[in-house]
Amino acid sequence: MSNNEGSELQVITSVPSQCFLGEGPLWHAGRKSFFWVDIEKGNLFEHHLATEVTRTRHFPHRLAVVLEGQEGKLILGLDRKLARFDLETEELEWLCGVEEALDLHRFNDGKVDAKGRIWIGTLSTKFTDGAGSLYRIGKDLKPEVQLSDLTISNGMAWTEDLKTFYFIDTPTRQVREFAFESESGGIHLRKVAVEVPSELGFPDGMCIDQEGMLWVSHYGGSGVYRWNPKTGELLDQIDLPVPHVTSCCFGGENLDTLLITTAQENLSREQLEKYPQSGDVFLAKVSVPGYRSNLAD
Repeated sequence: MSNNEGSELQVITSVPSQCFLGEGPLWHAGRKSFFWVDIEKGNLFEHHLATEVTRTRHFPHRLAVVLEGQEGKLILGLDRKLARFDLETEELEWLCGVEEALDLHRFNDGKVDAKGRIWIGTLSTKFTDGAGSLYRIGKDLKPEVQLSDLTISNGMAWTEDLKTFYFIDTPTRQVREFAFESESGGIHLRKVAVEVPSELGFPDGMCIDQEGMLWVSHYGGSGVYRWNPKTGELLDQIDLPVPHVTSCCFGGENLDTLLITTAQENLSREQLEKYPQSGDVFLAKVSVPGYRSNLAD
């Protein structure tokens, strides 16, 4: 499925989920399942890889983020609050919140660093320029702003040596590189690592492979693109039969399966008829594996 000659990247299957805004993919090794969310519908999907059985749970909130917590529980980003969710009892325990007076705001993308701290961004549902922020939330559950003046706080990734943090504010069409101080969680801007040309859409969710290359989902770009953050070079891509590709993560026993989320939003009726798999998720085999996600404290 790649345009690059000699590439072996290919979509191996799709999972019909028809999300309005699919996002937040997570591999849960303990359950051998992929999770993802439909933000606007408040749906949490769990797809067991071996049996291909998909289960849906619903929450009366915008559900933007699913992370793995301790003891097999999940951490969910619901509207502007974090909650711990027990998959067995379905009990929801509220943890903390941000921007409580800003009713138009919600969480967007979130990840966990190697120290178990949650990094999670916000945006205005009106997509107001500069309205969003990126927060770091540690064990004390006190959110601390790390970046402000963001519009669509999005993809995040860390290098294996924990010295570099990559971050996307989608409308900038840039992947920015920050120096990362693992002990304190401090970040300092180094440079723009990747500039996405307009014909390839907008960078959205992101993950990193074991060669340090970034896999970036391109909203409006019909694919996932593999970028070299050291040179800014485009290395490869997975083409998908949908325009709006939103996020991706590594999973499977060998961490060489890429689960890719997509969206139906901002598509006309005619476009949805032309791209009927919009909102589904796709699974692709890749030659370079990624990493397991970290557990939130």
